[in-house]
Amino acid sequence: MSHLIVPSRLSPDINGNVLTITPESANWEYVGFEVYQLKQGQQLQKETGEQEACLVLLSGRANVHTHQASWSNLGQRMNIFEKTPPYAVYVPAQGRYQVEAVTDMELAVCLAPGKGTYEARVITPEDIGVEIRGAGNIERRIHNILPEQEPADSLLVVEVFTPEGHWSSYPPHKHDQDNLPHESYLEETYYHRINPAHGFAVQRVYTDDRSLDETMTLKDGDAVLVPKGYHPVSAPPGYEVYYLNVMAGPVRTWKFTNDPDHEWVMEKAKSR
Repeated sequence: MSHLIVPSRLSPDINGNVLTITPESANWEYVGFEVYQLKQGQQLQKETGEQEACLVLLSGRANVHTHQASWSNLGQRMNIFEKTPPYAVYVPAQGRYQVEAVTDMELAVCLAPGKGTYEARVITPEDIGVEIRGAGNIERRIHNILPEQEPADSLLVVEVFTPEGHWSSYPPHKHDQDNLPHESYLEETYYHRINPAHGFAVQRVYTDDRSLDETMTLKDGDAVLVPKGYHPVSAPPGYEVYYLNVMAGPVRTWKFTNDPDHEWVMEKAKSR
């Protein structure tokens, strides 16, 4: 198995956790990511410490309490592939949160360094920008959960639905140079879900000099680390592919560079 793949555990631990990525485990500086599968009535309580958090209700409903505010019965998407935007909750650094599952639920916890600049808030489906990006067989559906236009110290969070037989994160692009205004340095995680769940996805991560060049077959629940390089995703015929992206770096902005060998594909798709 590639060192860039972090698989979900088959069974949750006592806290419901099935996946944990820390800056230490990823051998980088900014991004952390966790996934929890909580049973109805189960609670998760955590402090944010030096990190800010974006709690994404992937499926199911929950009561969410923070040190600053509380919200009851959040959630309307009972299955990720309903493709409706999720509810999410932003929690600043030096805060705390409690999630109580009203139904069985899947929760993603997106983490990055925080300064406590902003207060806890709920992000509703109506707050989330929806766009169709690309055309032809590189068309995909984007839900901008925590884009750079919305307040946070470090986090950028987005989810993507790639139809069967399509490619996304395409043309291949990278954001591994601190070279603004042209390109920003952002670490990134991809959390993949597949419909039907017995299917697979393909992701390649590669650099210009090919010092990193990995092509990976991914199963439902796998996460992929993108420390650098281009990182396109393919959904095989018959299988929809979902992924949740978490990005963070020294500057909170998404400025990327397309692979010049493949950038022409976008112009071809636009002309169809």
